[in-house]
Amino acid sequence: MKHLLTTIVAVSVLLPALASANPATLNHPGRLLASNCFQCHGTDGYGMEHLAGERASEISGELMEMQFEPARQDIMAVHAQAYTAEEINLIADYFSKQPK
Repeated sequence: MKHLLTTIVAVSVLLPALASANPATLNHPGRLLASNCFQCHGTDGYGMEHLAGERASEISGELMEMQFEPARQDIMAVHAQAYTAEEINLIADYFSKQPK
Protein backbone atom coordinates (compact mmCIF):
# COMPACT_ATOMS: atom_id res chain seq x y z
CA MET A 1 0.00 0.00 0.00
CA LYS A 2 2.85 2.39 0.85
CA HIS A 3 4.44 1.86 -2.59
CA LEU A 4 1.13 2.38 -4.34
CA LEU A 5 0.58 5.66 -2.51
CA THR A 6 4.12 6.80 -3.36
CA THR A 7 3.54 5.94 -7.01
CA ILE A 8 0.24 7.80 -7.11
CA VAL A 9 1.80 10.90 -5.56
CA ALA A 10 4.77 10.77 -7.95
CA VAL A 11 2.53 10.42 -11.00
CA SER A 12 0.25 13.25 -9.84
CA VAL A 13 3.29 15.53 -9.52
CA LEU A 14 4.94 14.51 -12.80
CA LEU A 15 1.92 14.36 -15.11
CA PRO A 16 1.22 18.10 -15.22
CA ALA A 17 4.88 18.81 -15.99
CA LEU A 18 4.95 16.20 -18.73
CA ALA A 19 1.64 17.35 -20.17
CA SER A 20 2.89 20.91 -20.53
CA ALA A 21 6.28 19.91 -21.94
CA ASN A 22 6.94 20.75 -25.57
CA PRO A 23 7.43 17.33 -27.25
CA ALA A 24 9.60 18.90 -29.94
CA THR A 25 12.22 19.93 -27.38
CA LEU A 26 12.15 17.09 -24.85
CA ASN A 27 15.28 15.59 -26.43
CA HIS A 28 16.86 18.91 -27.43
CA PRO A 29 20.63 18.91 -26.71
CA GLY A 30 20.31 22.28 -24.91
CA ARG A 31 17.59 21.12 -22.49
CA LEU A 32 19.98 19.76 -19.85
CA LEU A 33 22.15 22.88 -20.05
CA ALA A 34 19.05 25.07 -19.83
CA SER A 35 17.88 23.25 -16.70
CA ASN A 36 19.89 25.76 -14.65
CA CYS A 37 17.61 28.43 -16.10
CA PHE A 38 14.34 26.62 -15.31
CA GLN A 39 14.04 27.85 -11.72
CA CYS A 40 13.55 31.44 -12.85
CA HIS A 41 12.63 31.17 -16.54
CA GLY A 42 10.54 27.98 -16.37
CA THR A 43 11.00 24.81 -18.41
CA ASP A 44 8.95 26.36 -21.18
CA GLY A 45 10.52 29.82 -21.01
CA TYR A 46 7.49 31.46 -19.38
CA GLY A 47 8.87 32.26 -15.94
CA MET A 48 10.44 35.58 -15.08
CA GLU A 49 11.66 37.35 -18.23
CA HIS A 50 9.96 35.29 -20.94
CA LEU A 51 12.38 33.54 -23.27
CA ALA A 52 9.96 31.30 -25.15
CA GLY A 53 10.03 31.94 -28.86
CA GLU A 54 12.62 34.71 -28.71
CA ARG A 55 15.27 34.65 -31.43
CA ALA A 56 18.17 32.38 -30.44
CA SER A 57 20.64 35.03 -31.60
CA GLU A 58 19.09 37.57 -29.21
CA ILE A 59 19.21 35.20 -26.22
CA SER A 60 22.76 34.05 -26.91
CA GLY A 61 23.93 37.61 -27.60
CA GLU A 62 22.65 38.81 -24.24
CA LEU A 63 24.25 35.88 -22.41
CA MET A 64 27.58 36.42 -24.15
CA GLU A 65 27.49 40.13 -23.27
CA MET A 66 27.02 39.16 -19.61
CA GLN A 67 30.21 37.09 -19.75
CA PHE A 68 32.25 40.20 -20.41
CA GLU A 69 30.74 42.58 -17.88
CA PRO A 70 33.16 42.23 -14.95
CA ALA A 71 31.24 44.71 -12.79
CA ARG A 72 28.08 42.67 -13.14
CA GLN A 73 27.91 40.07 -10.36
CA ASP A 74 24.26 39.00 -10.36
CA ILE A 75 23.07 35.42 -10.84
CA MET A 76 22.70 35.82 -14.61
CA ALA A 77 26.32 36.94 -15.02
CA VAL A 78 27.54 34.08 -12.86
CA HIS A 79 25.60 31.55 -14.94
CA ALA A 80 26.66 33.09 -18.25
CA GLN A 81 30.32 33.01 -17.27
CA ALA A 82 30.09 29.26 -16.61
CA TYR A 83 29.12 28.35 -20.20
CA THR A 84 31.09 28.09 -23.42
CA ALA A 85 29.82 29.89 -26.52
CA GLU A 86 28.62 26.54 -27.91
CA GLU A 87 26.68 25.79 -24.71
CA ILE A 88 25.11 29.25 -24.74
CA ASN A 89 23.99 28.71 -28.33
CA LEU A 90 22.38 25.38 -27.38
CA ILE A 91 20.53 26.99 -24.46
CA ALA A 92 19.36 29.86 -26.66
CA ASP A 93 18.21 27.45 -29.36
CA TYR A 94 16.27 25.41 -26.78
CA PHE A 95 14.33 28.42 -25.49
CA SER A 96 13.79 29.83 -29.00
CA LYS A 97 12.00 26.62 -29.98
CA GLN A 98 9.47 26.91 -27.15
CA PRO A 99 6.08 28.14 -28.41
CA LYS A 100 5.33 31.80 -27.70
